[in-house]
Amino acid sequence: MQSSACYQSLFVYHFNKYKERLILIMINNFNRRCYEKISLIPKGMVSTYAEVAKSLNSNAYRAVGNAMARNPHLIVIPCHRIVKSDGSLGGYVLGTSKKSSLLKKEGVYIKNNQVVGFRNKLYKFK
Repeated sequence: MQSSACYQSLFVYHFNKYKERLILIMINNFNRRCYEKISLIPKGMVSTYAEVAKSLNSNAYRAVGNAMARNPHLIVIPCHRIVKSDGSLGGYVLGTSKKSSLLKKEGVYIKNNQVVGFRNKLYKFK
């Protein structure tokens, strides 16, 4: 009986490792490039869907939004730091109140669904 439990544990471990690798492989190239860019945004700053698209030599700001919605690692890849071009919050998988609270913890304040001092908090990619 013990041997069977050992094999079962080993199977579960390897299956989970395989599943993790499979998820990483399934992230398409555009999304991966978005996540790499977004990971460059420092705490206390925000950027926009359009800025991310522009940094990827693209006008596909909606595709950037779709990539954010599919982000498999919400805090590690800080998609909560992406806002609309007018400084309003935009969407977030966990809701805008969670997005607002995450930004506040990082020193970005929100008033009436807008980033306070948006132009000073805007991160532009080089």
